[in-house]
Amino acid sequence: MRVIAALMLVSSPVLAQGGRGGRGAAPATAAAAARPDSVARPAAAAPLRRVEEEPPAVTHHTLHGNADFKYTATAAMLPIRNEQSGETDGNMFYVAYTKDGADPATRPIAFIFNGGPGSATVWLHMGAFGPKVVALNPDGTNPPPPYTYKDNPNTLLDQADLVFLDPVGTGYSRATSPQNGPKFWGLDEDMHAVAEFIRLYLTRNERWASPRFIAGESYGTTRAAHLSGYLTDNGIALNGVVLLSAVLNFENSRPSRGNDIAYVGFLPSFAMTAYYHKKVAPDLQKLPLEEFARSVETFASGEYAAALMKGSALSAAERKAIVTKIARYTGMSEQFVLDSDLRIELAHFSTELLHDQRLQSGRLDSRLTSYMQDPLAGRTGFDPSDASIRNSFTPVLNDYVRRELGYKNDNLYYILGGGIGRWRYEEGQYANVVPSLERAFAKNPDMHLFVAMGYYDMATPYWAVQYTLDHMTVEPKVRASRIHTDHFTAGHMMYIDAASMKKLREDLRGFIDGAIAKR
Repeated sequence: MRVIAALMLVSSPVLAQGGRGGRGAAPATAAAAARPDSVARPAAAAPLRRVEEEPPAVTHHTLHGNADFKYTATAAMLPIRNEQSGETDGNMFYVAYTKDGADPATRPIAFIFNGGPGSATVWLHMGAFGPKVVALNPDGTNPPPPYTYKDNPNTLLDQADLVFLDPVGTGYSRATSPQNGPKFWGLDEDMHAVAEFIRLYLTRNERWASPRFIAGESYGTTRAAHLSGYLTDNGIALNGVVLLSAVLNFENSRPSRGNDIAYVGFLPSFAMTAYYHKKVAPDLQKLPLEEFARSVETFASGEYAAALMKGSALSAAERKAIVTKIARYTGMSEQFVLDSDLRIELAHFSTELLHDQRLQSGRLDSRLTSYMQDPLAGRTGFDPSDASIRNSFTPVLNDYVRRELGYKNDNLYYILGGGIGRWRYEEGQYANVVPSLERAFAKNPDMHLFVAMGYYDMATPYWAVQYTLDHMTVEPKVRASRIHTDHFTAGHMMYIDAASMKKLREDLRGFIDGAIAKR
């Protein structure tokens, strides 16, 4: 995301086209063949570098809720080996929760990860779906320290076994040498490594017969969509894919000169934020939230998009009319909209909306605000919504894995950045994993997709997500019966808001049941 969790979306918008071979497999192009990590090793290579595996930490617990049941937690590492050389290039940390006494042949299993790239999976693990969650205020803000955790009434564990994994360079997961790090740090490289983790986990734990799900947040949705096609290509068809705060085609949410579609994608999020802070025109402020949302969505995709397409051909009268409407929806002054050439930038919006109160609004969650140290700066110095949660999740995770799960590791737990190097994308184009998702649906039309969107998410604006979904090439009956969406009155991490998390859990209960129902 964010620079947050899930979340820090990388600044580079370009991406690799999903290759089909595993990590270390024969490269498909001459350019790929030139990469150091894909060069074939000579027959007389040095002895294999196999890192000794540490024993897993296994503990037993009881989940308390409407119906108590016992479960087992396993905190451990899985080796990620180079397919070509057989050497261990890295180790991936995970925490798995399995319901005691359940039949693994029928019990669903979900592989869950956050994004970044560079973010550990602490956010979905201890903020959303695990059996324990960080104790936050109902609106997702922090209580006073020290911070702690509590039983999670909305865990998915009553419905599916859960595997929370940290990609190499996040959490405790590490490459076996500095030279091996780049083998994991790229769109294709990362996807292949996580696919290998899933294959190995299914094999070692005899879960090939289980209904299978993957779930990701933010860049984790990029990974999940890319994985869906690759796994299907390699005999691991999925029952369902869950995307929270999705980014599948980076072009649709990266505003820049010549890319007006991204400005269209952001406008409804600006308007919803202004509505929340009571800054829209008085008559619009009186509308119910959903009615207001539908109104600004229609305006953004209609009059606003048409005006941007006209560019300098827009007449003075047309420009004045569209400026007035933009100002009414976003809470900006007409002069501000004019100075922005109708194209409002997030950095400017975040400091302008509540400038009269000397407040800046958040990026991950624009409901949250903080005091502006320099009201003349014109852009935010930090994300208030990121700052609100980072300090609580870090100590709680470190305490939980050691005390509750019995996993002892003195390494720094890279919660958000710090453990990865430069992320690799293919040069000259926006990252776009939509073709991978389309391929998964084409080969496995019984797969289900659930997409959750937050109205106050400025990292992956919801209308840009909807635009991407609406332009996917899938069979009409698949679109009508297999693709499910919902909106939440929260931000990027909608699950930290108590009401939104309850709604999300209800959505996913029906989604998981529907994805494994016999047809």
